[in-house]
Amino acid sequence: MNYTNNIRNQKDSLARLLATEDLVIEHRKTPTAYFDLKNRKLVCPILKDDMSPELYDLFMGHEVGHALYTPDNDWFRSRNIPPQFVNVVEDVRIEKLMKRRYLGISKTFYRGYQELAEEDFFQIADENLNTMNLADKANLHFKIGNFVDIDFSTEESVLIDKIANTETFDDVLDVAEELYNFC
Repeated sequence: MNYTNNIRNQKDSLARLLATEDLVIEHRKTPTAYFDLKNRKLVCPILKDDMSPELYDLFMGHEVGHALYTPDNDWFRSRNIPPQFVNVVEDVRIEKLMKRRYLGISKTFYRGYQELAEEDFFQIADENLNTMNLADKANLHFKIGNFVDIDFSTEESVLIDKIANTETFDDVLDVAEELYNFC
């Protein structure tokens, strides 16, 4: 077994332990990590051959957050909110809950997002972040906000605070709807 496969196997085992279930885990060329709620499958991207342990841990920790905290329900049948707005808010909530549950993961998230920011993963190097819509600004703020400057109006700051303070998935849906209507 080569070094990369050994690291992947270790990270897979860690993700299963954190999720407290026998998740299906795949590594493949995909633009980002994601979690399939119905099939309980975590997909970790292969971005490069020498992906750092911090980046693996960020992806695994984030997606385990979805495994633990994102309900598998048909919310879209009763709410008229585009899924990408729900995802922006839910990502913030699940990462906050993961940091509460696994105190050491905060540094891992910080270092992983630092690496993504340095590599311009979000492809924003030539962008004026302050002209983006609030959903995109919020997404960047909560993921790489330590490494970029983003200004928010007073009205936008109210929504940013609401996003930061979501605790339940119902909170996520309510705030995501507000965010969508604002945008």
